[in-house]
Amino acid sequence: MKHEFTAVFERDGDWFIAYCPEIPGANGQGQTKEEARQSLVEAIALILEDRREDGLRGVPADAEFETVTIE
Repeated sequence: MKHEFTAVFERDGDWFIAYCPEIPGANGQGQTKEEARQSLVEAIALILEDRREDGLRGVPADAEFETVTIE
């Protein structure tokens, strides 16, 4: 499954700060742009995993599940 998100990079002194406007709270940082990008990717993955777990709590045991792909 392929997901694409916007990564915004800003400089703060010697650091690169990255964030994703589509996912509030998804931020990364690094001394290089690549480090900031990787940090942001990890933050996005953790947030999406956490939101999925939260969203599935309380779903009835007999509910049906399907995967929906967005391209």
